[in-house]
Amino acid sequence: AAKGPAPHLRRAGGTATVKAMLLEWCRARTRGYQHVDVQNFSGSWGSGLAFCALLHSFFPDAFDYSSLDPSARRHNFTLAFDTAEARAGCAPLLEVEDMVRLPVPDAKCVYTYLQELYRCLVAMGLVKTKKR
Repeated sequence: AAKGPAPHLRRAGGTATVKAMLLEWCRARTRGYQHVDVQNFSGSWGSGLAFCALLHSFFPDAFDYSSLDPSARRHNFTLAFDTAEARAGCAPLLEVEDMVRLPVPDAKCVYTYLQELYRCLVAMGLVKTKKR
């Protein structure tokens, strides 16, 4: 059995395949959200809107996505991380201060956080996974 932060993403092919699958999942969940174009685990997440869009796709009643401003990075990250913790039980692995200090988020940190969020959403039954 697969172990780690996102065991349901584990497939033959190793880490690169897991990363590609997680990125595609994020891309699919955020498709159609204004100001969001998920292409990677770094710059695509810089405004905080991709995190907000991902969470809004699961919890549309949590906040009004259309009212968010891409330049209000601190607000966007705070909203996303608070929503993830309150609604999905996702551990606060990223700090808002760290995210706003860097113009481009650290890809490893974003990837780790998204694995944890995915794991929490699976545990809640909000993400369906293929049974082996």
